[in-house]
Amino acid sequence: MRSDYGNLYNSEPVGDKSETSNQQLQTLEEAGQLKLPPAPESNIHCMTIIGQIEGHMVLPPQNKTTKYEHILPQLVAIEQNPKIKGLLVILNTVGGDVEAGLAIAELIASMSKPTVSLVLGGGHSIGGPIAVATDYSFIAETATMTIHPVRLTGLVIGVPQTYDYLEKMQDRVVRFVVNHSNISAETFRELMFRTGELARDVGTILTGPEAVRVGLIDAVGGIGEALAKLHEMAESREQ
Repeated sequence: MRSDYGNLYNSEPVGDKSETSNQQLQTLEEAGQLKLPPAPESNIHCMTIIGQIEGHMVLPPQNKTTKYEHILPQLVAIEQNPKIKGLLVILNTVGGDVEAGLAIAELIASMSKPTVSLVLGGGHSIGGPIAVATDYSFIAETATMTIHPVRLTGLVIGVPQTYDYLEKMQDRVVRFVVNHSNISAETFRELMFRTGELARDVGTILTGPEAVRVGLIDAVGGIGEALAKLHEMAESREQ
């Protein structure tokens, strides 16, 4: 995939309206990103985290994925672009690579510009830390989030070092979520290791209102509330 940041962030009209429309359509097809609304005066950038978060291993072509090596440079470009005043992150993900997800979450959390996330459909597994990495988070009423322990697929060597590594990675996830949300470590771990709710597994599925009640997400809402909050935060920082 080729990212054309010149077209992606250019706020000046280029050519006639049909040419501008074609450029915006080409950018959307190639990068999966588009300013909202797709107009020159918009100063809000929308980034989508969709499907499975792909890390160091390339997933089969039939999988819908978000590649972290594509997301990271876009976040850097957004941070550097003075015309962009805020970032809206929309999530509908089943999770994926833990380290890749944490890398995205850490970069979002370190941005100086206001950020808002919106969970639609699902923000499962490592999608949770990404959802809470923003300054403020929303979740649709019908959306869900799955919290479970860190799991590895493939060959696992049954030695103490392997389990120590899993424990440290799990601690990183818990620490990040607790530091960027209103949930306590005790509550998060209790949800993570709860039994009887997931078939053949441990963990918890939270609906939108439940995620807000436990302090994981800030509020139930949709695109209107998310954009209104983002504009409010952007205006307050400019004062």
